[in-house]
Amino acid sequence: MSLRGQPLEQDVTLPDGRVVAVRVGVAEDSYIPRRELDTVTIELWDESRGEHLAGIATVLSADDVDGARALLREAVSGLGDGSLEPTAGALEPLADSVPGT
Repeated sequence: MSLRGQPLEQDVTLPDGRVVAVRVGVAEDSYIPRRELDTVTIELWDESRGEHLAGIATVLSADDVDGARALLREAVSGLGDGSLEPTAGALEPLADSVPGT
């Protein structure tokens, strides 16, 4: 399994009641063939508004599915309990580390 073809996604309800989709997967780029892409991003979407809230590149590679799962768990947990804001700045410390290490 690779994040190229199967991004990880999970919805989370924020303390203010909004539902946000969290996606960890390979960034899409129409100019580069998918097999050559290795940049993994974490993105937040407010699906009720169709609004992209945040997106940031991570230190993960496309084959680091376990790391991506751990990152998704940390992000969903923090967003759900309010300890993490739904912003790129709040995601950055998570994205800059390998979860679980």
